[in-house]
Amino acid sequence: MAEKEIKSIDPATVEMIEKAASEGVSIAFERAGKMTACPIGAEGSCCSICAMGPCRVPLPRGKEETPEEKKKRRGVCGATAETIAARNFVRKIAAGTASHGDHGREVAKVFLEVARGEAPGFEIKDEQKLLQLALDLGVNIGNRSNKEIAIDVGEILMKEFGKQEGELLMLKRAPIKRQEIWRKLGVAPRGVDREVAEAMHRTHMGCDQDYQDLLLHGARAALADGWGGSMIATELQDILFGTPSPVASQINLGVLKEDEVNIIIHGHEPYMAEMIAVVAQDPELIAYAKSKGAKGINLAGMCCTANEILMRHGVPIAGNFLQQELAIVTGAVEAMVVDVQCIMQGLVEVARCYHTKVITTDRRAKIEGATHIEFDEHKAVESAKAVIRAAIDNFPNRGDKVRIPSYKTDIIAGFSHETINYLLGGLFRASYRPLNDNIINGRIRGVAGVVGCSNARVTHDDVHVTLVKELIKNDVLVVETGCAAMACGKAGLLVPEAAAQYAGAGLASVCEAVGIPPVLHLGACIDNSRILMAATAMVKDGGLGDDLSDLPVAGAAPEWMSEKAIAIGQYFVSSGVFTVFGVTWPTTGSKAVTDYLFKDMESMYGGMWAFEPDPMKIAKLMIDHIDKKRKALGIDKARERVLYDMAMRRELESV
Repeated sequence: MAEKEIKSIDPATVEMIEKAASEGVSIAFERAGKMTACPIGAEGSCCSICAMGPCRVPLPRGKEETPEEKKKRRGVCGATAETIAARNFVRKIAAGTASHGDHGREVAKVFLEVARGEAPGFEIKDEQKLLQLALDLGVNIGNRSNKEIAIDVGEILMKEFGKQEGELLMLKRAPIKRQEIWRKLGVAPRGVDREVAEAMHRTHMGCDQDYQDLLLHGARAALADGWGGSMIATELQDILFGTPSPVASQINLGVLKEDEVNIIIHGHEPYMAEMIAVVAQDPELIAYAKSKGAKGINLAGMCCTANEILMRHGVPIAGNFLQQELAIVTGAVEAMVVDVQCIMQGLVEVARCYHTKVITTDRRAKIEGATHIEFDEHKAVESAKAVIRAAIDNFPNRGDKVRIPSYKTDIIAGFSHETINYLLGGLFRASYRPLNDNIINGRIRGVAGVVGCSNARVTHDDVHVTLVKELIKNDVLVVETGCAAMACGKAGLLVPEAAAQYAGAGLASVCEAVGIPPVLHLGACIDNSRILMAATAMVKDGGLGDDLSDLPVAGAAPEWMSEKAIAIGQYFVSSGVFTVFGVTWPTTGSKAVTDYLFKDMESMYGGMWAFEPDPMKIAKLMIDHIDKKRKALGIDKARERVLYDMAMRRELESV
């Protein structure tokens, strides 16, 4: 293969990589080619937590480690390779949990301000979900107003972050058997921030030096993410901005427009993006854009904020993580508007080669050289207008380097847990029973969650798409979030027609009957909690065991790069799900720690980790696991289910 083909399977990405090279612009793909990943850091064998280091304790290369060599692999303080690898792993979990937790805390803060009438411009859009959440939290509903109920809900959930004792309230949503496992192992999280703080303390120099004990707390911190910060964020975002339902849109750099003001919204927290999406339709602003020579205002999303405004407004997606610089390389973007997480600092350097303004909007995430217009939820409309006006004012500054790739693909997105329920069971009898039935009868082999980032160390999008195509070909229904969902969207897998082209006969028949794609877009990375809720609904509906670990399901993050991915993976493993990561694995410097994650955890949690870079081998691991669970449930032999038409029903009645 030519070098340009190795970097990405997406033609729009390849075109912009070539354009960047011809114009002398440094981008992540080029930098990844020049900078070799540190092999010692990659395997988790470097400790830098005190000033006696950094200490490097790498595995011997090209030979089996002897007991004597193992004894010598210690830091200055005597820390073993196992302690060092476990500390590094737990610190990644802590960082990922803190990121999602801080996201959830900000959403809870805004939610509470909206409930109190302190954030004009926002309103509660899903009152039914508010009442359901209130019931889950034990809030008195009675004849009280939704405003009063929302204030109680917001105050209760704000306390979940700093709570010091007891258990996170959302844990009660998990199957009873799963809750018992967590309590028995002592990993039921107390407060979100409590577990992050303890993780950082335990991994401090001279503190916890038993790798198994460290990894137990890592599980507790990760659960504080999945069943805490992330779940709180998803629930409150749905109540504030509306629970997603299927919406048609398009994806890839071809959604940009030559004759309009192009604004890309990039990041993770949706309230800023939500308000920009609303305000961009203001006739006054559209008229202002026309006064500058543009025909209108065109919004597009990038990364997880893209998923949020796609699901709720149908705003098209310009691309996933590794395409953020390339959007600027088109020369057609007036403003790249960012908040937090997954924002490359390289954006500013790329923007200097074009006319694009990089606008930071969050007090916690400024970038040297960018324009800062802080978003104030108390003045949401004014803040959003200021950002849009800055973009419009930049439209006349476009240079002669404009080239927008023609590639864009149709997608259907927005399959929330509730939407799947309605699609399968109907509005009045919403249920996961049809899904369970079709798994039991063998039409659907199982369910796979494929999530996570894109990574410049592998061919962009290739691992995601190859893996997912192999899974659906083998009748595995796939649910996706984040950049993984975008990769499959660009490959044409997020439309119902994809079932007939790519899925096995059983899965295709179900997709055709229900009218869904074989790959369901469930939202942003924060929305992986939707997958937990969907899996829990499968357990509660019956027929597939009494715990998440009994289900014929598996998870994967085949192109991961973020610490958040490690936290996500660990909360799925701790919830009983077999989870495979690709690209690289951060504990290979310790066989004992790696064996604990890849083997011992299964006997503890019913789920465990695996590592495999090859997408076809990842698929085999996942399918083998699904088949193992089917066999344990006694449904390993597919049973044909007859769907009776009216004539057949009359024949039965006449007998």
